[in-house]
Amino acid sequence: MNETYRALAEFAQTWGLLYFVGIFLCVLIYALSPSRKAQFDHAARLPLSED
Repeated sequence: MNETYRALAEFAQTWGLLYFVGIFLCVLIYALSPSRKAQFDHAARLPLSED
């Protein structure tokens, strides 16, 4: 059982790390995409609007 747990833990750590790095890169690409600049600028000005 100890070997099974160790193998499963190593698998989860390796693929979990790769999964979260992939998610982080997707979010980073989304946030820094030039096509989203106008949308984010509008959202940044919302608290200052008078409506």
